[in-house]
Amino acid sequence: MVDMEPASWKKGIAELIGTFALIYIGVVVILAPAAPGTKHLVEIALAHGLILACLVSATMSISGGQLNPAVTIGLLTGRKISVSQAGINIVCQVIGGALGGLLAKASLGNMDISGGIPALAPGVSTGTGILVEAIATFLLVSVVYGTGVDPRFGGRIGGLAIGLTVAADIMAVGPITGAAMNTARWLGPAIAQGHFNDAAVYLIGPILGAIVAGAIWAYVLLEDRPHPEPQAQMRPKGNL
Repeated sequence: MVDMEPASWKKGIAELIGTFALIYIGVVVILAPAAPGTKHLVEIALAHGLILACLVSATMSISGGQLNPAVTIGLLTGRKISVSQAGINIVCQVIGGALGGLLAKASLGNMDISGGIPALAPGVSTGTGILVEAIATFLLVSVVYGTGVDPRFGGRIGGLAIGLTVAADIMAVGPITGAAMNTARWLGPAIAQGHFNDAAVYLIGPILGAIVAGAIWAYVLLEDRPHPEPQAQMRPKGNL
């Protein structure tokens, strides 16, 4: 599941492209003009899940198809990726997210894209938002580990499973927090719009959930325990 290659910007570029696609599609599907009553939560959830499934599958053999700083941190927690490669991936994910937000705004005629930024529903506290985002991200990172890291899975549908988990999370908790599960999903359009409300929810919640999931899977559920020294880079065998 790992190799000893040095940190690679090629992997970072794959992460940038995949994260860009997720944020661009995510913002546009929410805000693009449509006939009254045609934009529903299921449509938004499936758009996010489908583009993520496709881009995870497209980039999995290059970078592992993480496309999410929380997923990268979850893999770092379990020592499935080196610190240097994790840093490169996160920088590229944030850049990809910002590009996705900026180009989504341009594609929509420079309209206000605040509605495409994950946000707390009225009456939802910051603490509740952090909890919900942490739980949703915990489920996502658990699926990443179970289908993309664990060699016992042995299938080739990791990308689909990850995309479907995102879709399910959005349908469940989207009305509460917007179901970001991904700091870049919030930060990308926030940079494009200059709108940074509820930052603590989307910075703390996904990272907290990812760390808990990474620790449980790496140190309890997986048969191959992390080595004393971090490995250089996760390279899934066709699963993630």
